[in-house]
Amino acid sequence: MGDVNEEYETIGAPVDVEIEISRSRFLAHLERVETEEGAREAIARIRGAHPRARHHCSAFVLGPNGRVQRSNDDGEPSGTAGAPMLDALVSAGLSDVVAVVTRYFGGVLLGAGGLTRAYRGAVAEAVLRSERVRRGLRREVEVECSYEAAGAIEAEARRRGYAVGSADYSDRVVQRFAVAEHEVAALEAVAAELSAGAARSRRGAAAYVDL
Repeated sequence: MGDVNEEYETIGAPVDVEIEISRSRFLAHLERVETEEGAREAIARIRGAHPRARHHCSAFVLGPNGRVQRSNDDGEPSGTAGAPMLDALVSAGLSDVVAVVTRYFGGVLLGAGGLTRAYRGAVAEAVLRSERVRRGLRREVEVECSYEAAGAIEAEARRRGYAVGSADYSDRVVQRFAVAEHEVAALEAVAAELSAGAARSRRGAAAYVDL
């Protein structure tokens, strides 16, 4: 898979945090997304929910390598909002996540340093309160075998920590498993051994799944 990370972390559920600095309110929203379109929809939704707020700054990271990174200061001085928010996400090792910080101005100017700390701090606090979910690249493997062998193969797969998926039943059993790339050959060997060589394996597509 080259330099693609086989595992990475995202969040399990949306998080909302509010901090107040010099009478300015900073409302941080963290949400799991998988596409740029999804991130921009989340940003637009938060903006719509707070029409009287002065700023809705944002940052998002997408993909197993964090290959897509975007940020927006939304009217704050350049580099004081979006970039520190993005840094908070990247430093936390999160991907497939969007952060939106809505600011209600309290009448006191914070200066560039104060804004940077406030926006980064709001996202960092939301990250601390988030539930982390690990995602991993797993390949689907179908194993076709007799009913007699199917139970033994499934039990050994579970013992090894392989994900067991759906199954089809006719005159034989077709059981689906999801395993890491380096474990595919081992699963195939288990199926062959426990079926006395009668099982047939087929490798399917690889995709990222929650672990």
